[in-house]
Amino acid sequence: MDLIWSTGDDGPSAGLSDDDVRDAYPWPDHASERRWVRAMMVTTLDGAAAGPDGLSGSISSSVDKAVFHAVRRLAGAVLVGAGTVRAEGYGPLRAAEADAEVRAAAGLAPAPVLAIVSGSLELDFTGPLFAESTIRPIVITGAAPDPARAALAHEHCELVTAPEPRPSAASILSILEDRGLRRIVCEGGPTLLESLVADGLLDEADITVSPTFAGTRSTPRTAGLETVAGFELAHVLTAESFLMCRYVRSDVG
Repeated sequence: MDLIWSTGDDGPSAGLSDDDVRDAYPWPDHASERRWVRAMMVTTLDGAAAGPDGLSGSISSSVDKAVFHAVRRLAGAVLVGAGTVRAEGYGPLRAAEADAEVRAAAGLAPAPVLAIVSGSLELDFTGPLFAESTIRPIVITGAAPDPARAALAHEHCELVTAPEPRPSAASILSILEDRGLRRIVCEGGPTLLESLVADGLLDEADITVSPTFAGTRSTPRTAGLETVAGFELAHVLTAESFLMCRYVRSDVG
């Protein structure tokens, strides 16, 4: 365990600065051109991914959110399913002046681009998520989207159709890599995350263990994996009884 936040009243500042937290979640060097896909999620002591209200925020905390935002700071893309966007009320991704220099040095755009996977294209294209993000969001859909919804989407985002009726994990990542987006944070939902793991495409899992019980009624079920995918613990950060665990896939080190 490389890093430990001391518990205390001041959250991250009790042990690590915001930049320290950011640096605790490194990306491959820009010159290597290596794609790196990390997932972020929070889970309760009884394995729930959301509280009784169906939202992850009700089982999260300020320290968990500090890690969540730190990981985004040097990401190229934030990848998320449309159901999660709707349920969690995603807002726009904007450039932060504090990160401008380090993002430029890493060959990154001023802000991460939001990449949404949606089959139905049932999204609020006129909302702030699309209107106010620094970088025009990308929406990835299947090979034959509804023509009317696709026409609306084209007005507000970069709409990309995958070759399959339902975009595969490999196609999604290929679409992002074609746009130079190699630092990818997947924030769910569970089906998207499971597909990345099933195809061996997830390099890192950043899992927060919330010191709560919530029951699993509001936690979506998935099809399940055929075999267990192994990850190794890289570090644990702790504050306010939360554990922020960084795992790396066993075969990538």
